[in-house]
Amino acid sequence: MSTSTTVAVRAPADAPRLKIVLTGPFGIGKTTLVGAVSDIAPLTTEAVMTAANTADDTTHTPAKTTTTVAMDFGRLEINGVTVYVYGTPGQHRFWFMWDAIAHGAVGAVVLVDTRRLQESFRHLDYVENAGMPFVIAVNQFPDGQIHPADAIRDALAITADVPVVTIDARDRDSVRDLLIALVEHVLTRTRTTPAKATAASSPPTS
Repeated sequence: MSTSTTVAVRAPADAPRLKIVLTGPFGIGKTTLVGAVSDIAPLTTEAVMTAANTADDTTHTPAKTTTTVAMDFGRLEINGVTVYVYGTPGQHRFWFMWDAIAHGAVGAVVLVDTRRLQESFRHLDYVENAGMPFVIAVNQFPDGQIHPADAIRDALAITADVPVVTIDARDRDSVRDLLIALVEHVLTRTRTTPAKATAASSPPTS
């Protein structure tokens, strides 16, 4: 039986570097996504949830026992570009960290679950108010319904130019295709809109 080893190719020191933000509700797969795609051992800040701190709905993630308390971080090379992926914490009490995580980001991925799309609106509001180009990533859970991209756009009230990509957050190739879609969207937006500083906005309050 043969085995194969994936070797990460490091980009030259002067290669372009892009920082992107990954956001979405609690328990939606952000940590899994970063771990699947990162060329390096990802940085995670998972902590065990206690009974006193389980205010978030775990209906769709009953086996989840940990939560991100600061951020997730990964790095990968895509076509000669170094991409840094920063995942935001999903739980409400850690939202104060969003501004620091989003600072300097050129774009964002908003991860959604079709079983609970309404939980994504705060995250959409944040990236839209920050003026960041973004893509919607539909993490397709086994018991989630499959909807066409236009239906997802309508449900989330986003414009037709925002890419909607269905992914499996556990699959490296699936996530790489998503990040390529975001980079292409960022480049398209850069060519068609005047350059301006991207300022992060304060996390919305409930």
